[in-house]
Amino acid sequence: MATSTLFNNFNYTIKLNIMCLSLNRSITLVIVVLVFITSTCHVSSRRSRVLNEETMLHKHEQWMARYGRVYKDPNEQEARFKIFKNNVAYIEEFNSQNQAYKLSVNKFADQTNEEFKAARNRLKVSSTRILAVQIASFRHEDVSDAPSSLDWRTKGAVTPVKDQGPCGSCWAFSTIAATEGIHEITTGKLISLSEQELMDCDTNSEDHGCEGGYMVNGFEFIVQNNGINTEAAYPYTGSDGTCNTKEEAIHVATISGYENVPANNESALLKAVVMQPVSVAVDASKFQFYGSGVLNGTCGTDLDHGVTVVGYGTSDDGMKYWLVKNSWGTDWGEAGYIRMQRDVEYKEGMCGIAMMASYPTA
Repeated sequence: MATSTLFNNFNYTIKLNIMCLSLNRSITLVIVVLVFITSTCHVSSRRSRVLNEETMLHKHEQWMARYGRVYKDPNEQEARFKIFKNNVAYIEEFNSQNQAYKLSVNKFADQTNEEFKAARNRLKVSSTRILAVQIASFRHEDVSDAPSSLDWRTKGAVTPVKDQGPCGSCWAFSTIAATEGIHEITTGKLISLSEQELMDCDTNSEDHGCEGGYMVNGFEFIVQNNGINTEAAYPYTGSDGTCNTKEEAIHVATISGYENVPANNESALLKAVVMQPVSVAVDASKFQFYGSGVLNGTCGTDLDHGVTVVGYGTSDDGMKYWLVKNSWGTDWGEAGYIRMQRDVEYKEGMCGIAMMASYPTA
């Protein structure tokens, strides 16, 4: 009986050892498989990152060729590539959402938003200046027969889109665009006028060429100067220069004065735009990568850019908008224009468009 029990215990031990050995082998096999899978995933992940990096490098090279961008050394190119890569990722993520407008990988794609605003958006509006436009009435306040849509381009009162370049002269371009509009409306002649003359010759203490200025000061200069010359005679250089008194003395277009639109009132702005193109100040922090559609959503009111409203309308999906002429060239936005949501719930208007509007008078 004792021998039988001993034999049975021995067999049980053998079986148990075999089972443990088999289990250990299974566990080892599982571990090997898991290690293989993990290693494969890591390799695949690394390969994917490498491929993505190569694709992005190729995109950056194509973008550089398209816009003629040349960097001073490899370090600058590497730094700009990182900014470009982050911007492209942001643009692609935004465009994957169902928004009323789309972003574009445009000529500003290798700049941070801070760099972009510092180079082009030099309109710096103080609260004192905003308070100065808190008027009760203006000459267009009785306009009541406003069409459902309007585009001063189709009426021949808007010159082709211009490009201010890396110079904070937006204020001069907005001033001139509105002046070109009223000149055509009153004379029937559309003439491209000189922004550079404003930049060089306007001696108002608040206006500093590429360092910024104000549209109403620009209007005041044209009035005091008894007019302004053509762009052809006094061409834009994109830099600050000395006033060419010979060309300044030639007055091709004149205005009698200017008026402010009552502030924080989109209805008043509409009445003014019905009659002529209007200079406006906006917070352009969301403008950098605008591509198409109607800009909407949240936007600041830190007015830093001068543009011109040349019309208004309603999009195919029923969103009311302002048609705005910019001065960043035709390769930005909708051939140089941006549509901004109109009749928003806050009185300042989209990006503060209704806060500081003005127009020249014939």
